[in-house]
Amino acid sequence: MPPFKDEQIIIIAPGSETTLAQLGLPESFTPARLRVRSRMFPAEKEGEWEPYKVRRRQDKPAEAHNGAADGDAKSVADGEDEIVYEEDRVSEEGAVWPIQEGRIVNWPCFFALVTHVYNSLNPPFHTPILLIAQPVWTPKEHERLTQFFFEKFKTPAFGLVDAALATGWAYGVHTSTIVDVGKDKVDVTAISEFIPHIQGRVTSLVGCGGEALTQGLLARLKPRAWNRDMCEQLKKSPLCEILPPDVPIPGTKEAEHEFISNPAAAASTGATASGPAAAAAIGIVPRGPGIDTEVGDDATAEENEGVLDVASIVAGGKMNEYLEKKEKEKLEKAAAKKGGAQAAAAAAAKPVRLPNSKREKVTFLYEDHALLDSLKSMNLGSEMQAEMEARLDEGPQRKPEGADGEPMSTVDANGNAVAGNAPSGPIRRELEVGTERFMAASGGILERIADAVHRTISSVDEVNKRSELWDSLIVCGNGSKVRGFKEALLAAIQAKYLISPSSATIFTSEIPSNISTPTGTGANTPQPQLGPHGGPPSQVNPLLYAATTAQTQHLMPHGGNPLMPGMSHNVHSSHGQTPTSIKFVKPPEYFPEWKEVGFDEAAFLGAQVAAKVIFVVDQGQSKGYMTRPDYNDQGPTGIHDYAL
Repeated sequence: MPPFKDEQIIIIAPGSETTLAQLGLPESFTPARLRVRSRMFPAEKEGEWEPYKVRRRQDKPAEAHNGAADGDAKSVADGEDEIVYEEDRVSEEGAVWPIQEGRIVNWPCFFALVTHVYNSLNPPFHTPILLIAQPVWTPKEHERLTQFFFEKFKTPAFGLVDAALATGWAYGVHTSTIVDVGKDKVDVTAISEFIPHIQGRVTSLVGCGGEALTQGLLARLKPRAWNRDMCEQLKKSPLCEILPPDVPIPGTKEAEHEFISNPAAAASTGATASGPAAAAAIGIVPRGPGIDTEVGDDATAEENEGVLDVASIVAGGKMNEYLEKKEKEKLEKAAAKKGGAQAAAAAAAKPVRLPNSKREKVTFLYEDHALLDSLKSMNLGSEMQAEMEARLDEGPQRKPEGADGEPMSTVDANGNAVAGNAPSGPIRRELEVGTERFMAASGGILERIADAVHRTISSVDEVNKRSELWDSLIVCGNGSKVRGFKEALLAAIQAKYLISPSSATIFTSEIPSNISTPTGTGANTPQPQLGPHGGPPSQVNPLLYAATTAQTQHLMPHGGNPLMPGMSHNVHSSHGQTPTSIKFVKPPEYFPEWKEVGFDEAAFLGAQVAAKVIFVVDQGQSKGYMTRPDYNDQGPTGIHDYAL
């Protein structure tokens, strides 16, 4: 009988940006049910932490309309403001992030974060915990984590699993190269027969994660008054794309001279050619018309050179002037749409269904959190707050309109807020961006990751495993979610390290040493015991043999060479230094819930598989976790004998 049940197991995956957790293993593994931002806020009492921003708001007491009410009001507040505390679940002002570049830099804050995650799950008492460990964590940190979990939560069992190893389990492969792209770093791990190779492992490669892509956008859009938050949201949108090397950037000379081989496909879908490759290049952006679609909107005649800082305008007390200007622009825009024949002609000339990679300018909706924070800090009433948010929001269906097309107010005649009219979520604004959205990874990020992959695989002592490592690349991590990132990374690796199997070097590399070699005169070194091709006439050509067996190593028997018995001590080890094939591992197809969201968080899926095996299936025989009696006998240092 297994010591634990599926519904009792807790899995926690701490990350620099997001922490994943789940209580219980479903019959079909699903993505993490709990997602928490990996930050905490200092509380008023020193040494304590809050999971959300706590705002202090002063509300004036309601004015009384009769004598009795006046007496009650004086007894409560005596004319003073009433202090109200409220949680702001959106703002991150003053947040502390305990994990940076995969390392735990603030232990009290990290322990508070884990405690918040544990309490959010609300588990029963008898719950084992499996923690996904980052590759950069040291053995001393493993011991500190073990001590905290056993003494804080009184867990009956605790286990650690390496993030790269968990990713390999998720894909169901025993040998692979894991490239984990996080927020501020990249980890590259070579796994051979379920064993991570510590020697040559690249951990916490800075300047190559998702934040580097954001900074790449910011470096090009900062002259237009863009900030980091704008670039971060642009990076997460389908409009930001990393183009393959053979796809030109729109507006360049290469894009203008691009040959259209299928005019029918270009007219209907925007693709310059037919076939699956051209169809895939169209992208996943929804069809238009509208914002954030393949069609989008045309750029206006007057192009904005920068982004207006609305938050500063609101904080500076110029809100009314800004709102009047926006109303005037809306009226002008409505009048322009009623241009009749001119508007129809412009609509007819509008490009149809252009893919994102062929559009120079696009418009996307930016959620202005800074503007929302400025409104909240002004201590406006509920009605005024809803009214300001509705008037400032520029997203679709931002304000209900009356029969005459005029915007309706979010408050009724009595001054009460009308339910359903106030916008949900942050204030949205329209931003226009050009070809800068294709240049997020133009600072050599992909080349540095490719170098790290080459160093990691070249450090594996088993040379015959290197070709399999090249053919089993897995790119995961939320930093790799940018559209086209994985394909561009594979293209960068292939362009730098891949050699063609038909290259002439395949016939001369890694040939056994006792084969005759050419001399300066053109003759071979005399070896009487061998034939004209390096062996007896009845034997095969060793050059051809070395070339063919490089691609069929898995079919060769171990030990001696059946075709060349005189050379049984020379075992061909394939071309480990120069890969002839580099490709991705095919994602698993038996997790339908994961197929919908993608396998960027495959480490959590692998942790579910590991938890099912070590806690339930083998009934505790593998000792892949540390029990409470083991901890009492060995202490925190004993975790090294149980960690995976």
